[in-house]
Amino acid sequence: MGEEKLRATSKRLNFLVIVADDLGFSDVGAFGGEIDTPNLDRLAYAGLRLTDFHSAPACSPTRSMLLTGTDHHLAGIGTMLEVAPEFGGAPGYEGYLNERVVTVTELLRDAGYLTLMSGKWHLGMTLETSPSTRGFERSFALLPGAANHYRGEPLIKPASSVPLYVEDGNRSENLPENFYSSDYYATKLIDYLSERTDDRPFFAYLAFTAPHWPLQAPADLVAKYAGHYDEGPEVLRQTRLRRMKDLDLCSHTVVAHPVISETKPWDDLQAVERALSARAMEVYAAMVDRMDWNIGRVIDYLRGTGEVEHTVVVFMSDNGAEGAIVEAFPILGPHVRDFVRTYCDNSLDNIGRGNSFVWYGPRWAQAATAPARLYKAFTSEGGIRVPAFITWPGFTRQRRISSCFTTVMDLAPTLLELAGIQSPAGIYQGHAVENIRGRSMCNYLRGGASDVHFENHWTGWELFGRYGIRQGDWKALFIPPPEGPGVWQLYNLSSDPGETVDLSAINSERLADLLRRWEQYVAETGVQLRAVTNRPSDDAFA
Repeated sequence: MGEEKLRATSKRLNFLVIVADDLGFSDVGAFGGEIDTPNLDRLAYAGLRLTDFHSAPACSPTRSMLLTGTDHHLAGIGTMLEVAPEFGGAPGYEGYLNERVVTVTELLRDAGYLTLMSGKWHLGMTLETSPSTRGFERSFALLPGAANHYRGEPLIKPASSVPLYVEDGNRSENLPENFYSSDYYATKLIDYLSERTDDRPFFAYLAFTAPHWPLQAPADLVAKYAGHYDEGPEVLRQTRLRRMKDLDLCSHTVVAHPVISETKPWDDLQAVERALSARAMEVYAAMVDRMDWNIGRVIDYLRGTGEVEHTVVVFMSDNGAEGAIVEAFPILGPHVRDFVRTYCDNSLDNIGRGNSFVWYGPRWAQAATAPARLYKAFTSEGGIRVPAFITWPGFTRQRRISSCFTTVMDLAPTLLELAGIQSPAGIYQGHAVENIRGRSMCNYLRGGASDVHFENHWTGWELFGRYGIRQGDWKALFIPPPEGPGVWQLYNLSSDPGETVDLSAINSERLADLLRRWEQYVAETGVQLRAVTNRPSDDAFA
């Protein structure tokens, strides 16, 4: 059906790739959440919801894999961009998309596509490493990982040589007075689309910074969620798990991993502490709500121009929900703490405004990642299993839920095949490039295959000294203390997606086989097996 529909139209397919920032697995209604997300829900229910789709454990590594189809250790983002200076520019740890990879946007541009971007880049902090140098014809981009959602100001004052926003490779410093990140990103993308003067197909990348901290949202939307979270994160966790089971997004017999947190349980908090925590979650919900509204604006524009039927829509989060206590976060902690104390008003009535700075912490995050273990920055399922869907009426597999294992690296080869473009076989414009490690999903989407990957396929993950290796339903996991035991554990995800029962003692041969795959992964991708202990260098922040 999909191929027939593609042949029947003279238009090449457009692509709209939407990435949410730190969105939890069950935040969207179609994935079990209570937040009002009608636009995402319509798209998700119309398309193929992916319940076993995997990212990297954190933002910039995932984005590099999305745009290149290969592992982030090969693409230049072997660790978070902010931590890259600690690795001294080791191959794969340059802190920007390196020349060893070619981006899907460069290939689409070369094939005649109009390539557009609006939102978070996080793949290079200079004009020379901004989106315009990696295949985007038009782009408005936030270069670092986060900023104030209202005024567009940096969370931490960057060095004078570091631009915050860029447009088409030039500094963009005059943001409107009514700037709000999600609104402005959607408006910019619509503007770029409306400026088209030819009938070229487009690749549009809409990369929100919502709902990444600082949690900030319009006051009327925050008020909409007043009282919704007064019973605390554990009640929310159980409510969402029941909803996910009702939607057949997980097994009815699933066992959720116990919450891991050094913060006090809800019942042990003082009344004022509960009020502040609930307000942070209300703001978070409002941010997701507003992001959804802006996605609706973009879809409405495409519908009005008759482009929706020719546009493949991909939606995903860049990693699991953010559960860090930001003040204690090794990468930014001291800077954030000083910034908040000096400039921010985090009183109850002010939380969510442009001069507030809050996050919601590990217990709310694990309400969103359940039944999985932990959250962003971990190689456990809570850090790397993310909500995603692919929607286009020409695919056979639509209006369904898929439990097929897929990763963010599979998107680039999928889009290239849909566009009729061959991926380069190790050479691009005369220089060597890494081959794509992902696998096209097209045959699966068209109903011609029961899986995307072969049975013996394996995938590895590493970040911050936390490791994972998976083959089929089996996964070996290494998480150091205090969140883990500091030894390799073994799980069968088909029966235990929460990673609750370690099978390493009774299946040592399986573990040994996976660890051989792990050694192969390290050798192939150049993983540097050392922990990061320092804060960002002074070159990154001043």
